Amino acid sequence: MSLSSLSQDDNTALFRKAWTLYDTISEKNYMFHREIYGHVTGLLQQRHAQGQYHLLDLGCGNARFLAPCLRAAPPASYDGVDLSASALDEARTHLNGLANTALHHKDMLQTVEDTDSAFDLIFSGFAVHHLDAAGKQRLFSACAERLVPGGQFILVDVVREEGQTREQYLDGYLNFMRTQWTEVVPEQLEEACAHVAAYDFPETLADLKQMAKQAALSEPEIIGQYQQHCILRFTV
Repeated sequence: MSLSSLSQDDNTALFRKAWTLYDTISEKNYMFHREIYGHVTGLLQQRHAQGQYHLLDLGCGNARFLAPCLRAAPPASYDGVDLSASALDEARTHLNGLANTALHHKDMLQTVEDTDSAFDLIFSGFAVHHLDAAGKQRLFSACAERLVPGGQFILVDVVREEGQTREQYLDGYLNFMRTQWTEVVPEQLEEACAHVAAYDFPETLADLKQMAKQAALSEPEIIGQYQQHCILRFTV
C-alpha cells in the first residue's frame, strides 16, 4: 500500500501509524496480498526469462511486498518512487542485496511525466486509485510514453463494479473492512476507514479500459481478481 498521494507532512505521520496496520493486513491476508504478489512474481519471472529488464515502481511505499518478487526475478535496474521519506527508509532495508536499486523521494505522477528514462516494466501497487480521473489519465499516457515497445504496465489496485458509484463502492468496502478485518485494533481500523473514505477514488474496469485506449495502451488483461482487488497488465 502506498501513501504517495498525500502531502509529505500528512503521509509521514500516517506512515508511522499505518505500517503496523498494514503488517496485520498482510499477515492475515485481508487484501489478498499473498495471491496478488504470487501473480506479480510470475509476471516478473516471465519477463526475466526473456532477458534483462528495467523496472519503475510508482508509489513503492516500503517495497515490502514487491521485494520478494524482485528477488525471484532480479531486474537489471529498479527505480522506486514515493512521497513518504519514512517509507523509502524502510524500502532500503527490504531491497538490500538487490543490485542497481534507486529510490526517489518524489511524486509518482510528476516523476513518470518528467523522466527521460525508458523502462521495460512499470509497476504500481495500490497507489493509482488515490489519483482523480484526470490524474489517472495523465499517468496512463506518461507510462505509455516511457515504456519501450512491447513494455508492460502492471497495475495492482482496487476497482469499482460497473455501474457502481464511488459512494456505493465505499459503503461496500468499508463494510468489508469492518466485518472482515477482525484482528485489527478498533482505533486503527477506524483510522484506516477514514483514510479510504477520504482518499480512495477507484475506477471501473471499463473506465480503465478507456483510459488505456486513450493512452495507446492495450486493453487491460486481468491477471487475477480477488473481490475488489485486481492485477491488470497493459502493453504498448
